[in-house]
Amino acid sequence: MIPNLRTVTVTRYITPLREGGSLPALAEACDDFKYVIKFRGAGHGVKALISELLGGVIAQYLGLPVPELVFIELDEAFGQTEGDEEIQDLLKFSKGLNLGLHYLSGAVTYDVATNDCDELLASKIVWLDSFITNVDRTFRNTNLLIWHKELWLIDHGASFYFHHSWDNWEKTSVTPFTLIKDHALIKKATKLQEAHNEFTAKLNNNVLRELVNIIPDEFLNWEEGPSNEEIREVYYQFLSNRLAHADIFLKAAQDAR
Repeated sequence: MIPNLRTVTVTRYITPLREGGSLPALAEACDDFKYVIKFRGAGHGVKALISELLGGVIAQYLGLPVPELVFIELDEAFGQTEGDEEIQDLLKFSKGLNLGLHYLSGAVTYDVATNDCDELLASKIVWLDSFITNVDRTFRNTNLLIWHKELWLIDHGASFYFHHSWDNWEKTSVTPFTLIKDHALIKKATKLQEAHNEFTAKLNNNVLRELVNIIPDEFLNWEEGPSNEEIREVYYQFLSNRLAHADIFLKAAQDAR
């Protein structure tokens, strides 16, 4: 089922989360739930939000455990009383639409050495990260959480790295993802072929088009020049090419094992 994202408004800024370079924050929204907010005014701007959004909705569509994603509205006046100038600037430059993930209260970071992971689930996560070229699920930073004794995927903001040098998207779409050798779950991913068969049967160009169309115009008004539809088309073509040549990154992951 194609995810349908809700839109909520921030009502209370709670605290910055300084573990990552993009300075996300924990905040409360109008629905009384807490969210980890990824801000459009941070480091890589809206491109990181697009990576987070696309990576998350693809994972959700494939049935992988991802916290609920929501669009977050941030009022222009919000955060004016914040004492930290860095955070105040971040909030000021993030007015409008941002992205949030439901906060998993009490969750702990997945530790490769001490936590277990089902082999098929590990294989599915490795396949997903190969598909979306996610460079940031390594032993140093797993971006996996244990919540209520279950594993959850977070933080896909480093995916789709081709969009930081827009000209090479076509070449990147059909190359093996060799960085998968550093993946936190690569040794546990013993059922890659099974994961590959399931996911290539679920995904098709119509599904990819619908997933890409979730990207809001607010994330696409870039200064570089391409129109919103041209940008969406590149993301769609990238994913379509990648799916059509999925055997290439599957073999790279199998070889890395």
